[in-house]
Amino acid sequence: MESRFLLKALGASVLATSAIGAVQHTPDGLPPRLESYLASVAKPTPADRMELMGGAPITKLLDGDESKEVAVFGAIWIDAPIARYVELVKDIETFERGGGFKVTRRISTPPRLEDFDQLHLPDEDLQALRVCRVGSCKVKLGEQALQRFRAQVDWNSGNPRAAADLVMRRLAFEYVTRYLEGGNERLPVYRDRSRPTVLAEEFRAMTEQMAELTTYMPTLRSYLLHFPKVTLPGSTSFLYWQETEFGLKPTIRISHLTIREGAEDTVVVSKMLYASHYFLTGVELRVLRPDPSRGPGFWFTSVNRSRSDGLSGFRGMFVRGRVRSEVQESALAGLRRTKEMLESAR
Repeated sequence: MESRFLLKALGASVLATSAIGAVQHTPDGLPPRLESYLASVAKPTPADRMELMGGAPITKLLDGDESKEVAVFGAIWIDAPIARYVELVKDIETFERGGGFKVTRRISTPPRLEDFDQLHLPDEDLQALRVCRVGSCKVKLGEQALQRFRAQVDWNSGNPRAAADLVMRRLAFEYVTRYLEGGNERLPVYRDRSRPTVLAEEFRAMTEQMAELTTYMPTLRSYLLHFPKVTLPGSTSFLYWQETEFGLKPTIRISHLTIREGAEDTVVVSKMLYASHYFLTGVELRVLRPDPSRGPGFWFTSVNRSRSDGLSGFRGMFVRGRVRSEVQESALAGLRRTKEMLESAR
């Protein structure tokens, strides 16, 4: 049952995300760095290229370890100002609402406990936490967090929800505060498998496989790995949390979103810091680049890569193909929605 809803979770997480523009281009072609990326990494078919040049969205699954990762590339031409997209993303509470997004809240700078007043544990998580133990828990939490639920919630009371919600809000507040102080090294270690899962190591290993970051955007990768010690010049950023609806597994997520507006392109990157289900880590990378030869719009290119512990083992063998298919379909739908939203706003 859980594997079925993993399909929806992985698919719904795709917002559309990354790649690579250029300084010069031929009148009927693509920017050289985008051409280079397509040829060496995304490898679309000739038919895909024709679709893209004709104004239609394309998506392409990217190489990766199928037992733990799903990655998808997407691209589309959007006939609207880049500034409009940036404006929408900065209003994240409006931009990501409705549909699978039950709640989206931007976190203050510095964070406040009140930022999480609307955070409520889903009923399924409340029931799971009653019996959670280190090494065996359906909710992704570190060892100290699990111990706090055991110590601070009277599970035998008539209504433990209020106490459990308060523990989760405090944990979320402390989580983002630690991250802002110490970066990835302050992310938790999960002990719900045979070996500990260190999120900082998972994120580093995942980005090592991303040519988008290692080859084309090494400065951005350094920022993602070493924040807050490393800054990204010309950028703004904020944290936000969400409750997203995925079938029988509503999921609480926390993300760090950064926007860098430049003369040649605009980069928007969302780094997943926490997910209560399905995901270990993930990154969504979007690049918006003008192309004067085509008019006042921009190329919207994207890469979304995520790691999950639900694709491994015997059960994972039977869901990987469906997961990859649904992720690609979701990415395509996301590109179409983005184009429609921006172009209709004109």
